Amino acid sequence: MKKVDKTKNGSIQDEFSKKQMDIKIGRGVETMFRNTIRTHVEFSSMADSKANIMISVNTLILTAIVAFLAKSLDTNPYLIIPSAILTIVSLSTLIIAITVTRPKITSGVFTAEDINARETNLLFFGNFYNMDLKTFDWGMHQMIEDSEYLYGSMIKDFYYLGQVLGDKYKKLRLCYNFFMYGIIVSVIAFTIAIIFAPGVEGFI
Repeated sequence: MKKVDKTKNGSIQDEFSKKQMDIKIGRGVETMFRNTIRTHVEFSSMADSKANIMISVNTLILTAIVAFLAKSLDTNPYLIIPSAILTIVSLSTLIIAITVTRPKITSGVFTAEDINARETNLLFFGNFYNMDLKTFDWGMHQMIEDSEYLYGSMIKDFYYLGQVLGDKYKKLRLCYNFFMYGIIVSVIAFTIAIIFAPGVEGFI
């Protein structure tokens, strides 16, 4: 009758359990990265959508000022100051909103030294869009074969994407605040100008 080597069986089971645990951890990391990038992309789309709303609204306001209000300034000079305030508010808000959606372009070039030093993140298109396919393919294989380099690139990608999102939302908040308070001041200025200006009947 053969004796069962419990020590050997135990070590095999431990090794199997460790592999299973590594697989679970790997899947958890992949899920975390996938969900994080999806969330970042959704927030970026939301910021661009909100900025586009501001661009559209203020473009319409500036068009209305030029098309309708500007024609009345000769006969109604008391509207010059309120119109100037509204124009400045709309133009400033429009500029801030445009900076939210304006893309930032990098050189799009990396070197072999950058890859060997693990300094280039090939998961971001801005680091390789000016490179030829052969060099890019080589760099990607270098990254894939080095799990530490791969995960490090993903972490950097999330970090810099978060920096971009933070900058977008700061500008977006400034844009909305400037527009909100500017419209309030403009309405007050128009109200005061119309109430206290002479010859209002002719304008109405």
